[in-house]
Amino acid sequence: MKIAVETTVHAPNAKVWAAYTTPEDIVQWNAASDDWHTVRASVDLRVGGAFSSRMEAKDGSFGFDFAGIYTNVVPERVIEYALGDRAVRAEFDERSDGVRVTVSFDAESTHSIEQQQPGWQAILNNFARYVERQAPT
Repeated sequence: MKIAVETTVHAPNAKVWAAYTTPEDIVQWNAASDDWHTVRASVDLRVGGAFSSRMEAKDGSFGFDFAGIYTNVVPERVIEYALGDRAVRAEFDERSDGVRVTVSFDAESTHSIEQQQPGWQAILNNFARYVERQAPT
């Protein structure tokens, strides 16, 4: 089953794309709640390139690596990647009011859809807030 989340970022597309694909930016926005953070990220933004983000609870109780391989990259438009046997697609659609970012992904079997969708949406909302604070339109 596919799950989709989206937001509109009120900033130029080039800045939205850069914040989504730059490790120094990713560690600033990539968390679903205030008690989590991303301590490091790496990006090799090309087909066949790898990415990884180390996400940890701020109290040190738990952490995991979110990692995959890029399968399609269209600069400032589309990023697709594989998380093992699951696929993710991020689309950047420039509009008059900003950039609509839509992320669709194959649900994983460990957690319910009701758990997965809000977490991914929260991360995307953090992303939008971060970019808008960094780059006035």
